[in-house]
Amino acid sequence: MSLLTGRTAVVTGGAQGLGLAIAERFIAEGARVVLGDINFEATEAAAKQLGGDDVALAVRCDVTVAADVDALVGAAVEHFGDLDIMVNNAGITRDATMRKMTEEQFDQVIAVHLKGTWNGTRKAAAIMRENKRGTIVNMSSLSGKVGLVGQTNYSAAKAGIVGMTKAAAKELAHLGVRVNAIAPGLIRSAMTEAMPQRIWDEKVAEVPMGRAGEPHEVANVALFLASDLSSYMTGTVIEVTGGGSCERAEQTQKHSTRDQFARFCVCSAD
Repeated sequence: MSLLTGRTAVVTGGAQGLGLAIAERFIAEGARVVLGDINFEATEAAAKQLGGDDVALAVRCDVTVAADVDALVGAAVEHFGDLDIMVNNAGITRDATMRKMTEEQFDQVIAVHLKGTWNGTRKAAAIMRENKRGTIVNMSSLSGKVGLVGQTNYSAAKAGIVGMTKAAAKELAHLGVRVNAIAPGLIRSAMTEAMPQRIWDEKVAEVPMGRAGEPHEVANVALFLASDLSSYMTGTVIEVTGGGSCERAEQTQKHSTRDQFARFCVCSAD
């Protein structure tokens, strides 16, 4: 029997990137998946790519709106009969140094990442606690641990997700609901591949394993946390960084703030 046979998962930010890779991995292990994303056309196309209504359902969802998240989770229960797994993956970036970052840019990132994860965790937990089972996987980032120049908003949100995950895990453990998080490092994606080659090469050089991660490698960890393989784990943050979290402290010592600022400006839209 596959690891997720008969289980239903909701994945936010499921139209592309890590969310789509996670959904694909879950379906390969027998799950049925509801994809939530603000871009409905892309979400619908992704659901069809994954196999259509029998295994994948598309729902438009703005994770910053609690009613949208309620409808997303409700669609999973209505269409597939239950909710076993919640993956809070939706995210955006609005990178800029603090001097240039607007209040709106700060609020947008906090709302999508932090409030969106809270909305998803809260709604999923309400259903799972009644079932006395379930697992929630939140997406943090290496940025939330070490902080990155030009990402005060993103780093704060991702650090907040770590704290939220641990607090929720303690609240829900006695009810049979597990809450864990993943903290990816440099992962190959449409966004990272848009970097100038020199910047990309520098970032890869900082990773001890000498390469960027692939979306399926994060999806494998999500599968582990969603399945019974991690049955005695809750409140845990798993880093998927190629050793990048070990290297980061050394790199920070080597590069002055001015150097980091200059490197950020090269790849920043500002």
